[in-house]
Amino acid sequence: MANKATERMYQILVKPVITEKTSQVAENNVLTFQVAADSNKTEIKQAVETLYGVKVERVNTLVQQGKTKRFRGHLGRRSDVKKAMVKLADGHNIDVSAGV
Repeated sequence: MANKATERMYQILVKPVITEKTSQVAENNVLTFQVAADSNKTEIKQAVETLYGVKVERVNTLVQQGKTKRFRGHLGRRSDVKKAMVKLADGHNIDVSAGV
């Protein structure tokens, strides 16, 4: 059973979002992750705490709507993306750029 729970945690956290803006807020112990669309705040908090071994204060989520784009004259649509901003407790940090 523990193996399925760990597997689900890896499915919840899709990847970290590394941009200029997320790098600026990372100075305040706020990390941004792309997460599974069917995940909730409690699952995200448990996944980050278990996989990274840190204490999470709060989780804010948003769904970024996909843009309609044109490619070679044909209309297409990007997928919707769910993001989570995770505030870590003081004294805890994660270096998400280490794997880059």
